[in-house]
This record gives sequence, structure tokens and C-alpha cells, in this order.
Amino acid sequence: MMAALSRDRHFLHRLVVSILFLFHIFELFPRTAAFAAATLDGIQQASVVPREEENMVVAPPAIVYTIAGSDSGGGAGIQADLKAIHAISGGTCHGCSAVTCLTAQNSRGVLGVHSPPIEFLRSQLIALEGDMYPHAVKVGMLGNRELVEEVGAWLRKLREGGGGGNDDNGGGGRRAAPLVVVDPVMISTSGHRLLDDVAKSAIIEKVFPYADLVTPNKYEAEEILGRELRTPEDVVVGAREILAMGPGAVLIKGGHFASSSSSGGGEDEDDDDGDVPSSTGSQDYLLTSAEMSEVGKPVKDRQRLCDGSRGVWLRSVRHDTVNTHGTGCTLSSSIAAAWAMGRREREISSIDDDDDDGRERVGALRSMYLVDACCVAKAYVNAGVARGVQANTVEWIERLVSTPGIIDVQLRFKDTSDYATILDRVQRAQALCKSKGARLWINDHWRAAIEAGGCFGVHLGQEDLASCVDAGGLDLIRSSGLAFGVSTHSYSELAAASGVRPSYLGPIFKTSSKDVKFDPQGLETVRHWRSLMPPDVPLVAIGGIGDAYIAKQVREAGADCAAIIGAVTMAEDVTKAVEDLNEAMN
Repeated sequence: MMAALSRDRHFLHRLVVSILFLFHIFELFPRTAAFAAATLDGIQQASVVPREEENMVVAPPAIVYTIAGSDSGGGAGIQADLKAIHAISGGTCHGCSAVTCLTAQNSRGVLGVHSPPIEFLRSQLIALEGDMYPHAVKVGMLGNRELVEEVGAWLRKLREGGGGGNDDNGGGGRRAAPLVVVDPVMISTSGHRLLDDVAKSAIIEKVFPYADLVTPNKYEAEEILGRELRTPEDVVVGAREILAMGPGAVLIKGGHFASSSSSGGGEDEDDDDGDVPSSTGSQDYLLTSAEMSEVGKPVKDRQRLCDGSRGVWLRSVRHDTVNTHGTGCTLSSSIAAAWAMGRREREISSIDDDDDDGRERVGALRSMYLVDACCVAKAYVNAGVARGVQANTVEWIERLVSTPGIIDVQLRFKDTSDYATILDRVQRAQALCKSKGARLWINDHWRAAIEAGGCFGVHLGQEDLASCVDAGGLDLIRSSGLAFGVSTHSYSELAAASGVRPSYLGPIFKTSSKDVKFDPQGLETVRHWRSLMPPDVPLVAIGGIGDAYIAKQVREAGADCAAIIGAVTMAEDVTKAVEDLNEAMN
């Protein structure tokens, strides 16, 4: 989201706050999310026993532990885990928690961490184990070496006391050891270090050998390996090395990696690496041991494309949003829950497959093993991000256009090329803005802005400007009465943009809201741009204006308008933030 603050100049008459939505809007539910919805509906319908029928035996829920830190904001940690365990299973899994540490945090960051005595964690685990033995265990934030060693010793005890493997049968009448999913919380998604070297080494030595799956993100995998993972090939090799450290499987959460030029399928390429992805998106890499891959296979001596021992890339739509707090916790706990659901279903079926109790059994759920659980969990998280973005976007539109001083809303999305979808989103955004008297700007999609009617303006990047010119779009934009802004990043782009006579020009001052392929502009460039531009064309500095102080600096450098995201959307008091920014620009 971006806000633009202006002094009097041309059509920018007073304080203008323009909200640039970097995410998806209105009923966004991509294929992966649709798959998740259909799959989860089927799972829940097949798993829930109708309680109202007489003489019906209700199977107990699968027990899933989360051993992790508490997030006071409720978006991550055990709070997110327990929500995910219940939601993805439709109530057929019961979540239990053992708290390793307490955090003072919200969606914006961590303010403090407190670790209770080791004895208290031990008491929690003893209490749980004595009453509700787990089908699966998710291990999250451990925080220090002492916590790591305590949890490692407990996992070793369960493994040695149970069946000693990842199968469903304990052997010799013993209970099967729980399925263990370890999310090695070392580095946050934003790259902040959360664990020291001593504790990191302890996790690898004391916990990994008893984990059926470890789920490091890209940064954590790099920390474990001691090197960067730059390409998909690096990820494949890194996964092999982590697998050799003892876990039964590894899922490296990579976000997206650009393919290297070396992946040409030559004769030296290892066929067991799985297809190296060649497109952008959210791409995670799963690799399992040969033993883990054999569990649950219908034909033991034949390979399948989805066999984890071959290496499996899990791909989905990547949502252009920063609202991903807690997704790592949710993914690992969802994998544990889905995996436990499969084990529970097989336990029910093994009691008496011939017992006609009126309960529909579904083979796909009985066949839910590790790879299946990873696919379902990833789809579940992807769907959650998409729907969360939708709700957050609509809420912000309504909130911001109702805030005094906010006049303009700019809508930007990149997730679809379907024109009907684009037009629908523009029309809905326009309806919201019109209801509050706000003016709507459309980023890139100039045809939809014209057809929707009522939009105030369009903003084009350099590439979209070129395609617009080629299609004769400039004349159509002008004849429709739309205002017209252009981004610029270099002298040649400034010259080209000036030649098409825009309503305003905007250098990208600085931004962290999207991946830019050029160097950001500083205050000196803003001053220089202002001296080169016609005096009657407003200059809009886009992005990186984090507070009123920086806004004032940009204003004094010659900018007529400052485009802002976080200074408004991340403010505790949005109205006060807009007032302060307005004062800085006047």
C-alpha cells in the first residue's frame, strides 16, 4: 500500500494519500487454493463421524503436540499451531502444547523473549505423555542449548521406547513412535538470527536424528550448511547434505529461486534430482530417505514421480504480500496434523475393515503419508495467505478512504492476466472508492481503467508504457480523461516519459515492497530530477518514505508528492500518521 502526499501543484491540489495495493484483491482463490479447499472439504467430510446417529462409535481424535514458543500476538508459535491443527483436520486432530519460551510480539516484530525453567518444560511433556500419547509432534522454537537438549532427550526416549520408526506399527505390542516434524527456527523469514551457534549445533546433533521431517526455510538451510543457496541446484545438493545429518526427510522452504543456466538436462545431470523449476513462484523442495519413501507405497519395487526419494518440488502461486507472519509455523504444524490424520484413519481401519458402522472411509485419507501431507499443508497455507490478503485488502481500502486527508487509492496487482478478472477487480475497487468520495488510480491495467469508467487515473511503469504506446493506448487514455503518471529510473526513461507528456513523473525513491531491478534513487537524484523536469509537471517520489521526517526531506528536495506504504499502513494511529505526513509536506 502506498500513500502519496502532495503540496499544491497541477491536479495534485492538497494532501493526497494514494494506497498502492501490492497484493491480490476480491475473491482471490488461485488453483492451489481451490485444490486446498476441495481437498480439505473431502478430508473433513470423510473424517468426521456423525455424532447424532445412534449406536455410532466415535473414533478419538489424533493427538498432535506442538513444542514451541508462545506468540502473544497470536499469529505464530503455538497459537498458530493449535489453530492450524484444528482447522486443517476439521476437528479430527486434538492439539496439545508444551511452551518452550514466552515472547512479547505482534505482527510487526518481537519485543522480548523469556524462557521458563527447563524443569517446567519437562513437567509439561510428562503431563501430556502420561494422558494423551501423541500421533505426531511438531517442534518449533527452542531458543537455547538447554531447551534443545531437553527436547532431544525426550524425542530419543519416545523413539527408543516406541516402534523406532516412521511406520504405523510399534512392533511387539508397543505404541508406534510419534511422527516428528521439526521446524528448526534459527533465522526468521526476514533474515534475522534467532539462535546462537551452540544451540544450532545442538539441534543438528540432538534433534535431527529423531526427526522424521525437518522444515528449514532458505535462510535456515544456509545457516545449517554454512553457505548460500543461490539456485535450485544448490537447494537439491543442500537437501542431500541435511538429509545426511539424520532426519528422515527435509523440506527446504525456498520461496522462489531463479533457475541457473546450468540446468540444461545434459548427460551429466542426475536423474534423481527431480525436475528443476524454471518458473517463479513459491517453490519448496522435499527430499526423503529411501526408507521413508517406501512407507505407504502401494507398489514397493516401482518408482513414482511423487516419491520423496527422487526429490519433489512443491510449487504454488507466490502472493505479492508481506503478510506472511506465522506461515512457517502453520506449514509445519499442518504437515504434522495431516500426517497424523492419515495414521488415525489407518488405525481405525485396522481395527475392523469389515465392520459396517455406516461410516464412509476414503482411500486417499488412509493413504495420507509424508508427501501427501506436505502437498495438502502447502495448499492449505497458500489458500490462507490468499484469503488473508483478500480480507486485509478490502479492510484497508475501506479504512483508508474513510481517513481524513486520503483522497486517492491506487490499485496494483500482478497475479492474473485474465482480463475479465482484472476488470472485475477494478470495478469493485472503483465502487468502494466512489462510495467514500475517493479517486481510484489503476496501476498498469489501462484498458480496464477505461472500460470500468469513473477511475481518476492510471500509472504505468516503463515496460507497460512501451506496450501501451504500441497498442495506441495513450490516445485512448487521454480521450477518456484519465490522469496519467509514469515511473522513471534513469535519464533515458525520464526523457522517454517526458516525451509522452504525462500528468506526473515518479522516480522510485526507495522501496522494500517489491523486487526492483534497478538502484533506488536518493535525495540528490530527487533534486536533480526536479531541475530537469518541466516546472508544471509534478514530481512524485515513490516508496521508502518511512515517516514524516523522511517525507519532509523528500519534500525539501523538490518532490511535490511522496508515495508511502508503511508510514501509513504500519502506523498504530493511521489518522495521526496522515496528519503528521501532511504537515511534513506543507
